[in-house]
Amino acid sequence: MKKNYIALLMAAVIMGSTFPIQKLGLINISPLQYIIFRFGIASLISFFIFGYGKFLESFFLGLVLSFSYITQIIGLTYTTSSKSGFIVSQYVVLVPIFSYFLEREKISKNQLISFLLSIVGSYLLTGGIAGFNFGDMLMFLCAIGFSLHIVLITKFSKVVEEKKLLFFQFFTVTIISVFLSFVFKIKYVFNFTSLNSILYVGTIGTVLVIFLQLKYQKKVGSNLTVLLFLAQPIVSSFLSILILHEEFTIIQVFGAFLLMLAVVISTLKLSQKNV
Repeated sequence: MKKNYIALLMAAVIMGSTFPIQKLGLINISPLQYIIFRFGIASLISFFIFGYGKFLESFFLGLVLSFSYITQIIGLTYTTSSKSGFIVSQYVVLVPIFSYFLEREKISKNQLISFLLSIVGSYLLTGGIAGFNFGDMLMFLCAIGFSLHIVLITKFSKVVEEKKLLFFQFFTVTIISVFLSFVFKIKYVFNFTSLNSILYVGTIGTVLVIFLQLKYQKKVGSNLTVLLFLAQPIVSSFLSILILHEEFTIIQVFGAFLLMLAVVISTLKLSQKNV
């Protein structure tokens, strides 16, 4: 079981590292173009290493992932980054809902405590939300998409080998993004910083992360997985200080502490009784 925890925490740490790196890579480049090359690279790598895989389940995962990223990109143009960060982080709370209806997975008492801590912690870390607009609604749809994607990974990986759920998932995101780039008439721009960022995020931050999820998520369940993923915003915030020289308040630091506490509590055997 510890091996599963470590693998998923590693995935969370990698995901956290992608946020400041993506921010650097998005300078003077369209977010849609970034997604095209990110998942295009992920498609090529997964194809040459794992082959085509299985279409139906991978395609459906790709549709959900595309929906999540597209609503996030559009939503960011209508709302602030702090509001979007808090709203999207609520996918943590939505996962148990999808998990119950799709997997009949109930949450334990210590997981319930962790979910409550995650709401407070993410609110303090991101600055919360004031006022609700169209962009915020899109961000909430994005959170729904990410939470559904996590639960479907658990569900599909129980019946389909993990390596068979990669290529068509990434390729679907790529094709949909290419189509939208023509719709929105995106101009393609290249620079060295963006290229390095895309290479890291497309390989380590996409192929490796999704592979780890597919391989180990099914062994611990969606609810515990998403709580372990609370390490993601903590790592992202820490690296933003180091790489982007962003400043954080005492309240934000306390929010990060609550998220760390939620991760620790979720892995403890405080109670095996479900609620």
